[in-house]
Amino acid sequence: MATQVGETKSGPIVTFTEAARDKVLEILDNQDLRGRAAIRIAIQGRGPGGFNYSMALEEDSTPEPTDTLLDEGDFKVLVDADTLPKLHGATVDFVGQLMGGGFRIENPNPIWQDPLAQAVQRLIDTEINPGVASHGGHVELIDVKDNKVYVALGGGCQGCGMVDVTLRQGIETLIREQLPQIEGVVDTTDHAGGTNPYYQPTKGAPEDAGPYYQPSKGGGCGAPGCGAAAADPYYQPSKG
Repeated sequence: MATQVGETKSGPIVTFTEAARDKVLEILDNQDLRGRAAIRIAIQGRGPGGFNYSMALEEDSTPEPTDTLLDEGDFKVLVDADTLPKLHGATVDFVGQLMGGGFRIENPNPIWQDPLAQAVQRLIDTEINPGVASHGGHVELIDVKDNKVYVALGGGCQGCGMVDVTLRQGIETLIREQLPQIEGVVDTTDHAGGTNPYYQPTKGAPEDAGPYYQPSKGGGCGAPGCGAAAADPYYQPSKG
């Protein structure tokens, strides 16, 4: 059975600014769904700038059994069980711009609760990503589990022939130097297919590789400590 709440003792779970509220009502009215539909907010992962969010209009506002239903007066909001604790205290705003606009969520919650994961994220943000960015790449922290760091490499790093050099001589070396308790770094990226089969084990993976394992195809592209800074024939700049 779904839970229906508006706020807790420490304050509202989500606050909509006047601009965001007006935009939600405009969308509902344009589709003749006011009073029937709901807005679903979900956190779909983490990125270099924080959480990755999705907001979707659901014509049927009936919540799933594990959802929390937030009553915003003129409309309802659905939040799944995984998202709820990471969303508490967030503010939803709508920013209009000449070339388009959109909803923005300001969230006071840290993207990682585990102190070790927080330390790894800071290292990626302050030292690793600035290094690979000069070659069009970026590194995303997927998880820290059992003293292993799981990352996904994108932009110029995805499909790069030197990615293994970047991973081992650059990323892993830097992380283990500053965080000695880390035992290794695992690249979860599918460098051949262009997608990230997160949590999918690979046939032939080493027994201790864990569920994030993807075999490395060899190679590096500019992480701190990586000597492979030459141009790569597979390089494509990352959009954005």
